Amino acid sequence: MNHLGDAHLRTWTLRFMALLAADVQDQLAWLGECQLETESVIDEVELLCRISEGLAEREAFESADLSGLQAIGRRLSEIDAACRAGTWDNALATDPAWDDVRPLARQFLLATLGDWRQPLPRPVLPHSSGH
Repeated sequence: MNHLGDAHLRTWTLRFMALLAADVQDQLAWLGECQLETESVIDEVELLCRISEGLAEREAFESADLSGLQAIGRRLSEIDAACRAGTWDNALATDPAWDDVRPLARQFLLATLGDWRQPLPRPVLPHSSGH
């Protein structure tokens, strides 16, 4: 890896994939009371999938890792606008697309790290106003 930014993007990609790979109960526990919008999750993952090609060119990922990320990106791009609306906890419970993404993320982590069971990223705490 050539750049500190590449290392950060690789780490963020792996952490987000760990979240996508987790069992739905663990995903919901991670969300807690957080009202994360589905559209935001999809946008973040699609961005990570798009930049992965550049990361592979700079050896932050193996070229073989790209196919797993591209498969995740393709599946998420198939989610229609109606299913992108609302909170991610509701989407996890109602949209079967997330049941398709979970094994893709697991395969990616297995190929990249040797095990799909990875620590989940720290939850982002909501910003409080005026405190």
